[in-house]
Amino acid sequence: MAKLQDYLEQVNVFSALKEEPEWMLELRQAALAKVDELAFPKIERVRYERWPLFNIDEQALAGEYALSEEEVAGAVPAFDTMDNHPTLVQFDDTTIFEQLPQELIDKGVIFTDLFTAMKEVPELVNQYYMTKAVPMDEDKMTAAHAAFMNSGMFLYVPKNVVIEEPLEAIFYHNGNSQAHFFKHILIVADEHSEFSYLERFQTKGDQAKKLSGNIVVEVIAKAGAKVKFSAIDQLGVNITTYMNRRGYVLRDAMVDWAIGVMNDGDVVADFDSDLVGEGAHSEVKAVAISAGRQTQGIDTRVTNKAPHSIGHILQHGVIRERGVLTFNGIGHILKGAKGADAQQESRVLMLSDQARGDANPILLIDEHEVTAGHAASVGRVDPEEMYYLMSRGLRKEEAERLVIRGFLGSVLTAIPVKEVQQELVAVIEGKLLA
Repeated sequence: MAKLQDYLEQVNVFSALKEEPEWMLELRQAALAKVDELAFPKIERVRYERWPLFNIDEQALAGEYALSEEEVAGAVPAFDTMDNHPTLVQFDDTTIFEQLPQELIDKGVIFTDLFTAMKEVPELVNQYYMTKAVPMDEDKMTAAHAAFMNSGMFLYVPKNVVIEEPLEAIFYHNGNSQAHFFKHILIVADEHSEFSYLERFQTKGDQAKKLSGNIVVEVIAKAGAKVKFSAIDQLGVNITTYMNRRGYVLRDAMVDWAIGVMNDGDVVADFDSDLVGEGAHSEVKAVAISAGRQTQGIDTRVTNKAPHSIGHILQHGVIRERGVLTFNGIGHILKGAKGADAQQESRVLMLSDQARGDANPILLIDEHEVTAGHAASVGRVDPEEMYYLMSRGLRKEEAERLVIRGFLGSVLTAIPVKEVQQELVAVIEGKLLA
């Protein structure tokens, strides 16, 4: 495989086409200089190093994949009739719909394309982009992301601003294009702000082969901020994806995650929360379904770095056919984090004799006077539950679906928008019936 460093000229051209500030070009160049020497992030019990995660398309870097209005209109629904709630819709690197009520604009809320934000509020983006939550040179995957990022979104909610309606972002991936899909989501919740945010990733089309995805989501929650983050991931079978969602949580702030991992292709993911301020709090709830010959490896980690911080992990997964699903739950309490609490539960339900599942709990405790615990299980549908439901007149398929919905229900109920809960239920049932 050619070295990623060899793409320096193409990266320079892309940065110029996007009219990026000098600091962003310098960050890309620094990442490119390090990427080939950096190690892969370690995901326990998942060997993904030979996956096609670095299929970088030179034409995409040269800006040769601009979408026509007809392509966009034919691939995604119309958004001009939506209610007046905060919404951003992107198709690859093209923003096709952007809506923010004037009331929120007047309060200083920013909800826009990342490249637009670099031009309009460069000081904000520069302050937080890959500096707090996800360092550029943390590993090979973060450096590759920094070098080749080609689309993104920026959300900033100012101090003391409370947004009642959820902010919604929809990111469509073009599965008919050879372009790599390296998207960056940067969310900054200033002190004592409160809001809910929902994002969806969906692939449209499946003509291209061996596509590469690299998605980094950074959530910065400053003192006293409260963020409810929900996501439904539905990337296609032909894109192999590295996904990193990370919270950087300061004093008395909270980030509550509810994530549905419903992709069809191979995925390796880091869902992390760094509790860096005293009293910081993070709840991580994730559901995942693997099917076919799909492999998904998910590291969910909460690091308690400060006293009296609270980190809880709850993840449930279902495996069909020859699918593979690995949950690594990692609770790490650092020295000095007295009074911290780290709890985790990982459970996997297998629906096939050929399915492979793993629930791997890891607790790393470097401090006294803390609370920590874990639970993990891998198993099949309980025959007694099935017998009970079928004895009440349900067919086997209906009974199995009810058991599975109950098994995944703790995450579904955590999503703050009722319509999204219903949508995720529909996505889950669609994958189970496929």
